[in-house]
Amino acid sequence: MLARLTPFLPTAALAFLIFYFGFHAFTGDSGILRSNLRDATLVAKSRELTAVQAQRQDLEVRARLLRDTSLSADLLEERARSLLGFADPRDYVIRMKP
Repeated sequence: MLARLTPFLPTAALAFLIFYFGFHAFTGDSGILRSNLRDATLVAKSRELTAVQAQRQDLEVRARLLRDTSLSADLLEERARSLLGFADPRDYVIRMKP
């Protein structure tokens, strides 16, 4: 009986490999059926990148204003009051929970 199946073993093994790789090409982590999930993730990460870039640009502007060459008195006063916890008697202070 084994002698009759021996010629078909390479064909069966090749068919199994084709099926295996074909199945994972469709359903694997990077498969064709997951392309919508990848697209949604890409859109979400692009939005997050835009928000982080805007935040970085704002921080760079604030850091530039605190340098010796172009010191902004208003920004310096705001940061000093914030860090030291002081307020001008004419200021309205609204405390918020972190």
